[in-house]
Amino acid sequence: MKLNIVPAKTGLAWVGLGIRTFFRQPLAMSGLFFLFLGAASLLSLVPMLGSFLVLPLIPAATLGLMAATRQASEGRFPMPSVLASAFSAGRERLKAMLTLGVLYTFSMLLVTGLTALIDGGDFAGVYLHGNPMTKEMLDRPEFQQAVLVGMVFNLPLTVLFWPAPALVHWHGIAPAKSLFFSALACWKNKWALLMFMAGWLGVFIAGG
Repeated sequence: MKLNIVPAKTGLAWVGLGIRTFFRQPLAMSGLFFLFLGAASLLSLVPMLGSFLVLPLIPAATLGLMAATRQASEGRFPMPSVLASAFSAGRERLKAMLTLGVLYTFSMLLVTGLTALIDGGDFAGVYLHGNPMTKEMLDRPEFQQAVLVGMVFNLPLTVLFWPAPALVHWHGIAPAKSLFFSALACWKNKWALLMFMAGWLGVFIAGG
């Protein structure tokens, strides 16, 4: 495995590649995405424990969508079972993926815990338990600050955990090392990632 360092413009090429891959199998990719959202919504309905059941599965679900994307890029039709790819690669890989899920859960709970110190737990209730947001809540400066803090910390965590499932699943790298290599790869390619995010933002604005 070798670290590839790419120029900034490659980020826009990734956006184009993602769009082309989606339109190779639009029904399958859309269906898998909404299937994941539906499953996550059902788990989140479990009283008190819903969010704690969903968060550890995020890396495995990310891996499933990556596997589906690989199949779509090869011209194959990804079936729903591809979402469970992380659970069919042997006990050691499964254990590593679940460990990565625990690390992800701990990180997200730490971030929401920090926001709770600012606004008394309102943002954490919305994020973890799906509590409704009221106008009074949105008007509170403490809630606005908590949202800002959550975004500031969630973005790098999301980027950090984004490539890690692939390193664990396809390369057999230990969870902690996968996070280190993910952080290194993202930092070395930070300008390409910024262009990638800016490109998708432009796509969403244009689509809206």
